[in-house]
Amino acid sequence: MNNSILNKLKSLRNRYQEIEILLTQKNIISNRDKLKSLSQEYLKLSEIVKCFIEWEKLETDIKNVHSLFNDIEIQNLVEEELFLFDKRKKVLEKKINELLIPEDPNDKHSCFIEIRAATGGDESSIFAGELFRMYTRYAESCLWKVEIMSTSESEKGGFKEVIAKITGKGACGRLKFESGGHRVQRVPETESQGRIHTSTCTVAIMPVQPNTKIEEINPSDLKIDTFRSSGAGGQHVNTTDSAIRITHIPTGHVVECQDERSQHKNKAKALSILSARVHAEKVEKTHQENAYMRRLLLGSGERSDRNRTYNFPQNRITDHRINLTIYKLNEVLQGKLEFLIEPIIQEYQADILSSLSKSTL
Repeated sequence: MNNSILNKLKSLRNRYQEIEILLTQKNIISNRDKLKSLSQEYLKLSEIVKCFIEWEKLETDIKNVHSLFNDIEIQNLVEEELFLFDKRKKVLEKKINELLIPEDPNDKHSCFIEIRAATGGDESSIFAGELFRMYTRYAESCLWKVEIMSTSESEKGGFKEVIAKITGKGACGRLKFESGGHRVQRVPETESQGRIHTSTCTVAIMPVQPNTKIEEINPSDLKIDTFRSSGAGGQHVNTTDSAIRITHIPTGHVVECQDERSQHKNKAKALSILSARVHAEKVEKTHQENAYMRRLLLGSGERSDRNRTYNFPQNRITDHRINLTIYKLNEVLQGKLEFLIEPIIQEYQADILSSLSKSTL
């Protein structure tokens, strides 16, 4: 294990032992807030410290067994014992590395997913629809619930924009690196000469904040308009001003909802999306300061700016952020996103551990 990580672990163990002593002192016990804070920190440190103590004991055992290696009579037994110790050590180090990675509080939350057609006209809208189906199938495989919040359909099929809420533990953590530009290369059905066209869509993943109250957005910062819904829905859609458009004046964010017949329900949906957008903007500013997140997150949606390319003629997907290419396009579009999600999460974790290894403590 790297010396810097060892020093970090020793520092955490010292803090753990310090808190253990503090929790027995009368002035701490009588201070409710301090007691709660220290207890939470103690609990948070307990797992990694226990793993580190076990790792240290294992290191001692390995050294002791190594000292017996020159004894020919038990050499086979020593080799077998060392093999088992080494196997256990690797498992422990993997777990310790995972525990050292800072927890993103948004990772446990549900999320909104917003897919927009960017460059490419009708073909871009059609692809936006295919991306939405891909994410819906992946969500279903994870037993998450998908609720459509707002749609703007294209005449040729697909969506100009679709926003959905994906409810399930860990949804945001699994999907957050999907944010950015998605480029598709294929021959459109309308192309008579068989030429490959390039179109793009943008995807934005926004964490749902369970404790965020809509009231935190100042009502005076909102401009709310009502209008008649358009599209399928029968006579009610054509005669009732149930659709809602909310503009957040300070940021310029605009959200429209018209999928519900009730103006009240459309307003509630629009406010929840707006709240998530405002929060996501704050999170994004933090990510801009984080080199690992900045490398793996948002793009503008221009043809030249893409996180991922879906090449239909070659059944190929390339994630340009981590130089990953797989030839399983059909499977991925059916919702088997783990082929792409796992490698990028592993890359992110490796970046953090590499930084931790280089840091001076």
